[in-house]
Amino acid sequence: MTKSLLIDVNKCNGCFNCFLACRDEHYGNDYQSYSISQPLNGQFWMRIKEIERGVYPRPKLSYIPLPCLHCKSAPCVAAGKDNAVYRRDDGIVMIDPEKAKGQKEIVNACPYRSVFWNEEKQVPQKCNMCAHRLDEGEKEPRCVEACPTGALVFGDIDDPNSEISRLAAQLELEDLNPEFKTEPLVKYSCLPKRFIAGEIVFKDRQGECAQGVKVTLEGDGIDLETETDPFGDFEFEGLEKNKTYRIFVKQTGYGVRHFEVMTRTDVNLGEIVLSPK
Repeated sequence: MTKSLLIDVNKCNGCFNCFLACRDEHYGNDYQSYSISQPLNGQFWMRIKEIERGVYPRPKLSYIPLPCLHCKSAPCVAAGKDNAVYRRDDGIVMIDPEKAKGQKEIVNACPYRSVFWNEEKQVPQKCNMCAHRLDEGEKEPRCVEACPTGALVFGDIDDPNSEISRLAAQLELEDLNPEFKTEPLVKYSCLPKRFIAGEIVFKDRQGECAQGVKVTLEGDGIDLETETDPFGDFEFEGLEKNKTYRIFVKQTGYGVRHFEVMTRTDVNLGEIVLSPK
C-alpha cells in the first residue's frame, strides 16, 4: 500500500480552501507523536504557487498546490539524525517532533522549500498527509476533503481499483522539478508550460469573426491541429520551453500565413490578417 496525492493543475482555481483546511486542522493542535501545532504565521504546509503567464491582452494565471511531496529519495530523511525523519510503510514521510528538535538542517535539505522551522519550539515541521486522521480511519487528508473542484485526489496508488489509480492511468502525470531527482509520491497533471495563441481576421470581411479557420503547429516532434473559435481565436497549450515551432494558417480562398516561433516565453501572435488570393 502506497498513499499518494494526485494534483490536477487544470482543476485548481486558487480558492485556497486546501490551505485553510490545513490551517484549521493543525493550528493550535498537537497530535501526540505525529506533529506539534502549526504556528499562526510563517508556515504553509499547503502552499498555492501562482504562475503568471502571457501578457495583455492574453494573460493567464495558473495555480499549483504545493504540499510536502513525500519523496522516495527524500533529502530531509537523509539530513535527519537519529531517525528524526522517516518514511512509513504507506510511503508518508514523517518528522518526529521530539527527535527532530534543534535539527534545522532538515529544513535546508528540502529543495522544494516545503519544510518549515518553528522558531519557538525549535523544530522542523511540514505536511504529513494528516497521518493522524488516516490512522483513525479517515479516507483522506483535510486538504483533499476541502477541495471543491476535485483538483486533489488521494488514495492507494498500488490499488488498481482506487480512484487515484484510475486517474493516473488516464492522465499524463509529471513530477514537479524532476531535475531534483527525489522521486516524489505526489504527482501532477497539466503543469503549466508554454502556449502560442493568436487571432485570425479576414481582410475582405471586416466585422466578421473568422470562425473555423484551420491552424496547424509543427516542431519538436509533434504535429497539432486546431480551428479558430467563434471569436476567431486559437491557442496551442502545453508546449515545451525554448523550442522552435512552425505555425500555418490555412483557409480556402485565402493566402497561407506562416510563422516560426521560439517559446522562450508564452507567445501571442496577435492579429493575423488573411488576404484573398
